[in-house]
Amino acid sequence: QVQLVESGGGLVQAGGSLRLSCAASGRASRSYAMGWFRQAPGREREFVAAISWSGGSTYSADSVKGRFTISRDNAKNTVYLQMNSLKPEDTAVYVCASTPYGTGWYSMMKYDYWGQGTQVTVSS
Repeated sequence: QVQLVESGGGLVQAGGSLRLSCAASGRASRSYAMGWFRQAPGREREFVAAISWSGGSTYSADSVKGRFTISRDNAKNTVYLQMNSLKPEDTAVYVCASTPYGTGWYSMMKYDYWGQGTQVTVSS
């Protein structure tokens, strides 16, 4: 069992920045790759970014490349999502998830544990 708790969401103006955190606990949490997804009202959940268990490999959606950076600190069992140059269309609930797989991180089907999410609202 892995427990995931997100924090760091809030209200920010367009062009601003936020850093989300996802604290993991439980059995084997350090050996999992981690991902961030987001879901805006009326839209399907979509992949944002993922990182390998070592932190050596990352993968991001085209819509956030160059603006968002995923990282992790295994000593703290925490994964981060640094979000810069935020746009109103980034408004969503951001959710972190863990996966035992080494590929296919863009697919929700690969993830077995999910957090509750944190709201990010970007005003224009």
